[in-house]
Amino acid sequence: MNVTPKIAAPLDPGFQPAVLFNRHYVTAARASGRAVPLVLGLEREGGLVSRYGTIVKPEADAETLRYVERIVKFLLWARGGWRLHVGGPKAIGAFLGKTYSPRGARKFDCGMMALAYGRKFQVVTTTAGRVPADKEMQVAAGGHLKGCRIGFDLGASDYKVSAVVDGEAIFTEETPWDPKTHADPEYHYHHLSAGLHRAAAHLPRVDAIGGSSAGIIVDNEIRVASLLRAVPKKLFPKAAGIFKRIQKEWNVPVLVMNDGDVTALAGALSLRQKGMLGIAMGSSQAGGFMDRQGRILGWLNELAFVPVDLNPAAPAEEWSGDRGVGALYFSQQAVGKLLPAAKITLPEELGLPERLKEVQNLMAKGDDRAAKIYETIGVYLGYAIPHYAEFYDFRHMLILGRVTTGQGGDIVIAKAREVLEAEFPEVAAQVELHVPDEKSRRVGQAVAAASLPMTKR
Repeated sequence: MNVTPKIAAPLDPGFQPAVLFNRHYVTAARASGRAVPLVLGLEREGGLVSRYGTIVKPEADAETLRYVERIVKFLLWARGGWRLHVGGPKAIGAFLGKTYSPRGARKFDCGMMALAYGRKFQVVTTTAGRVPADKEMQVAAGGHLKGCRIGFDLGASDYKVSAVVDGEAIFTEETPWDPKTHADPEYHYHHLSAGLHRAAAHLPRVDAIGGSSAGIIVDNEIRVASLLRAVPKKLFPKAAGIFKRIQKEWNVPVLVMNDGDVTALAGALSLRQKGMLGIAMGSSQAGGFMDRQGRILGWLNELAFVPVDLNPAAPAEEWSGDRGVGALYFSQQAVGKLLPAAKITLPEELGLPERLKEVQNLMAKGDDRAAKIYETIGVYLGYAIPHYAEFYDFRHMLILGRVTTGQGGDIVIAKAREVLEAEFPEVAAQVELHVPDEKSRRVGQAVAAASLPMTKR
């Protein structure tokens, strides 16, 4: 089943939005009069469970299997988990068990989930009624501004620390570093520890420490992170436990979360809104989510790996090997992918950041070829937003990152809004798009991170 979008992607005529396929499939299943429930439950650390319910045709035909496999892929990277409960037809459970196995087509995803949660990935087939109930984090993470706090944000080229008193940063510092090339975990620890001490020197006391870092972080432990890519396997546990080491030494509440979630928190604090989904289009695609109760749920939100395009001829993402996933649609990689179709030729030795700069320069000169790249990404985004809305309950979307800076970013947002209004008016009426402005910049990443832990004061 191929579906044709009302608004075509100018440089990607084969684009098949996942949201259209999903909606058409569910409509057809319901119209058949034979639809049965399918309930998927993802179990992660501490017995937390996220459920997702839909309907499917009882027979495991090609369209049904395509539908459920892509939904599972989305859920794995959006919410995370080491055990998948499949409440539905046994044939679907058997297919998913084979596909998401160490030798299956999605062995990459299984391996990453096992690495993230420290448990072998499992698929359990059961009935819809026996899938474990939802159990999400009940603590509102973030927005705790009172007291003397330190916040930090660990990036690939620099790290930031802030000393914060009652929500106001009285000291902020950026320090260059190169964590990706250092194999000794002590390098990472000493840089962070030194930064914390420099910030603490500006405070009468330290009540709490909050942090933001790229990668998968579970229970204050780094499970997967490009920042630690040079650390050998035998030393990785030491590197993964840096934040717990900090907590023991400082003897104050410490809470560290994925940088995408902290970005969503910063946006929510600035805009004074909840129900926030944030996406950052940088070297890859990052994501973060705060629900409408003001909670950060501890989901993975690794939107770089979630499927948004069901075109079987879509390019494969180099790490996972999967096709049609977010990293190639909402990042510098997306710009690089679209250059040939835009008939823009650049020197082969240029990296993706430099290619983006060249496209931005062309855009500033009014080059229509560059504009088509941004229009195409805007169409991608317009169809991704309602797709995200099938899995996230949000009313605000914060959109940022280098790809969205300048005139090109304005085109991306405008085109996304055009798609929403033309094809998804109900979503257009419910979801407000935001881009960083001076108001939202007042709450920086490190300051938002400082507000993560609760204290008794």
